[in-house]
Amino acid sequence: MAGLDGAPHLVSAGLLPERHLSSAGSAPAPAPAAEELAASGGVLLRLGGSRFVVDMADVAEVAALPSATRLPGAPPWLAGVANWRGRVLPLLDVRSLVGAPVTPLASSARLVVIAGGGQGGQSELTAGLVAEAVPGVYDGALDVLAAPPATLPAQAAQVVRGQVADALGPIAVLDVAALLRLRELVDRRRHGS
Repeated sequence: MAGLDGAPHLVSAGLLPERHLSSAGSAPAPAPAAEELAASGGVLLRLGGSRFVVDMADVAEVAALPSATRLPGAPPWLAGVANWRGRVLPLLDVRSLVGAPVTPLASSARLVVIAGGGQGGQSELTAGLVAEAVPGVYDGALDVLAAPPATLPAQAAQVVRGQVADALGPIAVLDVAALLRLRELVDRRRHGS
């Protein structure tokens, strides 16, 4: 199976379970059991040379980075919006929030579509997280986290839940609910509140 850019998906490389990627027009696979999600780890992202992880349960898809339409007056972390499967998808480039250098994106850049909410009759919120690269998956548990480093910038502390480690060092765990709440800041800014 090839990605939108013609490169193999993480599924075909054996790096991402097939249930998290769907081909255009097909229905997503049934939701995995809670026990499976707790042990499923997450998708690794590279942002500014540092490693971050997003819980696998919050990832809808990993794809090539689409072209974006910039929005006038948008905060630096809002890269713009893109058409994703017929829907307007906000693209979040959180490198400035987490204190990572913002450099031009290479061809290895990927879009990680994150989803959350959808409880209590609310519709599920989605956003596209811009990553410099998606090197693979973290297969450890994300339910027991070490505290984020005390040196973390205040803005980063709002979107980082904690950290885990593997043989290559620490990995910051992104808080998807906090990332999705960023859209509320844009709504307020655009309405003058």
